Amino acid sequence: MANSIRHAAVAGMFYPGNPTELHDTVQSMLDHASISIEKLPKAIIVPHAGYIYSGPVAASAYALFREKSQHIKRIVLLGPSHRVALRGLATSHAQFFETPLGQIPLASPIIQQLENFTQVQYLEAAHFEEHSLEVHLPFLQMVVDDFELIPLVVGDASPAEVSEVLRYLWGGEETLIVVSSDLSHYHDYRTARDLDSATTHAIETLNYQNIGYEDACGRNPVSGLLALAQELNMEVYTLDVRNSGDTSGIKDRVVGYGAYALLESNIQ
Repeated sequence: MANSIRHAAVAGMFYPGNPTELHDTVQSMLDHASISIEKLPKAIIVPHAGYIYSGPVAASAYALFREKSQHIKRIVLLGPSHRVALRGLATSHAQFFETPLGQIPLASPIIQQLENFTQVQYLEAAHFEEHSLEVHLPFLQMVVDDFELIPLVVGDASPAEVSEVLRYLWGGEETLIVVSSDLSHYHDYRTARDLDSATTHAIETLNYQNIGYEDACGRNPVSGLLALAQELNMEVYTLDVRNSGDTSGIKDRVVGYGAYALLESNIQ
């Protein structure tokens, strides 16, 4: 699979397919994002719906990295599988992931080392149409100059299985962990607010055991990150929690979105 490219699957649907329009759309969301913390996170949890719905919430996390990302050279990106049922975590043989903004090289030598983990497999089908990773790539391309990507679609995997892989990939300031997850799905506005508030509290207190599949579609990667964050005594900051009723205006059947920053406790 020499020089293989994973082409964009949801450009023109979840986000603009035209490069100029995409650049301007992401730029505008970053410009309008509120910066609520000054420290640079080690990990973020961000939503993955269409940009008109969750883009402004995701931007509240990505805006933290503008003009501060010079040390970041590697992105570990995890998201739930929506299309393919799988056991464990799936990575890719591709050499590049592509968006309308250009190609992102994969950290292939490091990805190859993940073959030592029984819960990790190469599975191109898991990546082919998956949007939970792809929608974050234009944001990352806008706020981090040059980086290599380690993409992981997470299926049926325990918190321990996910955290084991994250621990191996953790690295130092050169590595950013990005976990993709929306919150509650298809409740009325008030119910969604209540459910997402409870999930936010669980994330803030690192109580991943209190997060169910109905609370966050990325429950498995989120739980793995929070399990490791528990061990590392990390701090969690809530950056933004809204739902599609706030961003699109339709409030009878909404999807919840949250953006969270996780900081290592030894960072001053």
